[in-house]
Amino acid sequence: MLKGIFTVKSNGNIAKDIYKMVLEGDTTAITAPGQFINIALDGFYLRRPISVCDFDSDTVTIIYKTVGRGTRYMSTLGSGARLDVLSGLGNGFDVAAGGDKPLLIGGGVGVPPMFRLAKELCAAGRQVSVILGFNTAADVFCADEFRALGAQVHITTADGSVGTKGFVTDAMCGMEYTYTYACGPEPMLRAVYAAAQTSGQYSFEERMGCGFGACMGCSCKTKYGNKRICKDGPVLVKEEIIW
Repeated sequence: MLKGIFTVKSNGNIAKDIYKMVLEGDTTAITAPGQFINIALDGFYLRRPISVCDFDSDTVTIIYKTVGRGTRYMSTLGSGARLDVLSGLGNGFDVAAGGDKPLLIGGGVGVPPMFRLAKELCAAGRQVSVILGFNTAADVFCADEFRALGAQVHITTADGSVGTKGFVTDAMCGMEYTYTYACGPEPMLRAVYAAAQTSGQYSFEERMGCGFGACMGCSCKTKYGNKRICKDGPVLVKEEIIW
C-alpha cells in the first residue's frame, strides 16, 4: 500500500451513469490486475474504493458508477484536481493460472478490473474470451477496448437490446475455456460459480471501512477461515468460497 497525491488528467462520462477518470501519480504499488485504489474526497468521512481498470508507470485509470453523493462529487472533478489516494490495495488476479483459453466475465462495474487482466493475458499469447453483462444498450462500455486487445467479446443485456438477451451465464453455454475469472455483483458471481466447468477466481464487491484490513468490516467466511475482502481479496479462488 502506498499513500500519495494524484492529479486528475481527465474525467468524463462514457455510458449511462458511468465515468472514466485518469489519475497521474506514483503507481509503483499497483502490481496486479484486480487491485483497487481508495480515494479520499473533501467533505466525506470514508474513502471511496474503486477498482483499477488499467495503469502504467505514472497513470492509473478507473471507471466508476455514480451511485451516491461521493461518486457524484467525483464526476464533477476536472483536470488538475488533486486527490489523496491509497494505491496498491487488495489481492489481485493470478494471471498465470488461466491456461490457454481463459474466460473473463464482468458484470456492470465489475467490467473495469477485467480490462487489465485481459490486457496481460492477451499479451501473454492466451486465447481470451470475454463476456460483458449489462442491463441495456445504454449501459454498455469498454467492448471496443477489449476487442482492440485481441479478445473475443460477447455482450449480454437483460433486455436484449445488444448482444445475447439474458445474463452472462446464457453466453457461457457451449463455450470452451480452461479457467474462469469473474467480477460483478454477488448474484452474478453465484450464477457463474454454479455454471462454470473449471476452477476460477472471483472478485467480490463489498462495502469497506478502512480498505486495508484493519477494521475487519468486510470480512467473509471461506473454507479456510475468515478473510478480509479488502486485504485477502477482493479476489478469491473458487475452491475456497462459501456462499
